[in-house]
Amino acid sequence: MPHLFVEHSANVESVIDVADLVGALHDAAIATGTAAVDALRTRAVRRDVVAIADCHPDNGFVAVTIRIGAGRDADEKRSLVKALMQALDDTLGAAQASMMLSVEVQEIDPESRINKNNLRPLVAQRAAAGSDTNRHDTDQQREHDGR
Repeated sequence: MPHLFVEHSANVESVIDVADLVGALHDAAIATGTAAVDALRTRAVRRDVVAIADCHPDNGFVAVTIRIGAGRDADEKRSLVKALMQALDDTLGAAQASMMLSVEVQEIDPESRINKNNLRPLVAQRAAAGSDTNRHDTDQQREHDGR
């Protein structure tokens, strides 16, 4: 069920590979045990029109929001937030000097949501077969994206 959104200002792409950031955050969320590999969806959302702080063109931001099912306690959510912020710090390194960073957990209300996960049995089947499909950025995706 978890949805992880990596919202960022467009200028972030000039200092880091956003696909690497998505991969690092995806891995960090899974490593906490809060997000199952067969349910987590992580994606980047580029923002081209922004006003950040004093509007200097070097100012950037990365805002990570993870939406999870209800029922996790405060310690589990806090551990998730810390792990994601650590992944941001590790991946961005010195590039974050001119960025605002944030990580937020939001709970999904089960009364106002319907979810159908057709991937769960496929992921289990691939894992049982030892398939190495857990790649964040395949050559096909890079080719599709023109990278």
